[in-house]
Amino acid sequence: MADKRISIAVIRRLPKYYRYLEELESQGVKGVSSQELSELTGFTASQIRQDFNNFGGFGQQGFGYNVKSLKQAISDILAHDQVKNAVMVGAGNLGKTIAKYSGFKDCGLNLIGIFDRNPNNIGQELDGIQIQDVKKIEGFLEKKKVDIGIIVVDKESAQDICDILVKHGLKGIWNFAPIDLDVEDDVYVENVSFTESLLVLSYFLNNK
Repeated sequence: MADKRISIAVIRRLPKYYRYLEELESQGVKGVSSQELSELTGFTASQIRQDFNNFGGFGQQGFGYNVKSLKQAISDILAHDQVKNAVMVGAGNLGKTIAKYSGFKDCGLNLIGIFDRNPNNIGQELDGIQIQDVKKIEGFLEKKKVDIGIIVVDKESAQDICDILVKHGLKGIWNFAPIDLDVEDDVYVENVSFTESLLVLSYFLNNK
């Protein structure tokens, strides 16, 4: 497990390393140097070595890194192979897209419950899971082991939903609502803001 003192910037680079290592392994590549990883990822070779040294380092000077071993090490750090049960609240267009995306399963995300307040959605099935009335979520959480809560509701409802999830022991929130959620320090919130991302892109286009 990663040391808590390791910066979030380092952690956010690890999935990119993993993705490129996965591609290299699929191509039959056995070894890779930090310089070669630099050319693939866009990070400097020095930065790559520093990142890996946070976890003890995985290569040998003069030989680089074994692709398969490095990929597995990063997988272990990210708990990539550990199944994490999740519930999603919000089954609108975005919620339905998230529920149907098969790639999440490759990262160990196991969606076991979907909840919504729209009577037109309740009772429908998404990827084999029946959408339930959000009023039933607390009873569901009391019976099931859930690790991650996915919030895909409007900002007016998001904090209330978050409070319910945290109340029932969830420590990971994947938040798609356009609001900064108020949680205790032991709860981690990963925000996904399409608007913020688009505005950053707009800035760079305007200042190229």
